[in-house]
Amino acid sequence: MESSSSERVELPTAFEEADIEHLAHLIADMLERLMAHNDRIPLSPESLTRFHSRSTPSITVLDYLKRIIRFTNVEKTCLLITLHYIDQICARLPLFTLSSLTCHRFIIAAITVSSKALCDSFCSNNIYARVGGIHVTELNMLEREFLSFIDWRLTVSEFPL
Repeated sequence: MESSSSERVELPTAFEEADIEHLAHLIADMLERLMAHNDRIPLSPESLTRFHSRSTPSITVLDYLKRIIRFTNVEKTCLLITLHYIDQICARLPLFTLSSLTCHRFIIAAITVSSKALCDSFCSNNIYARVGGIHVTELNMLEREFLSFIDWRLTVSEFPL
């Protein structure tokens, strides 16, 4: 993985021991690649969800993650579990795709939910919504939809080998 100073960064085997900025870069890169692939899939009316924006947000995924990290002090485990949530939702809802229209709203909902589930201290929905650039009533609806999508399975109980 490349850092902003063009030096190679060696991530520890245990990702939870990595620097949060490095994790943000890694996750953003993974999501950007997934979005680039999924953006080529034509939208169909049955695949639309509350997570679909009308237009692509102007902020990059990396800058969005950095903003969330800066203003919410999100824990690394919450960032990491968003990747698990993507797998979980895609397995349950094959029509759902993480695209440039869904990624940002997915991220803020995932971090809101995971912070409440995994952390002793977390922000209010008002703060998550403000940081995420959406109205709190919209975040509340996204949170409910997200929980439904993951069937309220908030943690990882086992890892496939």
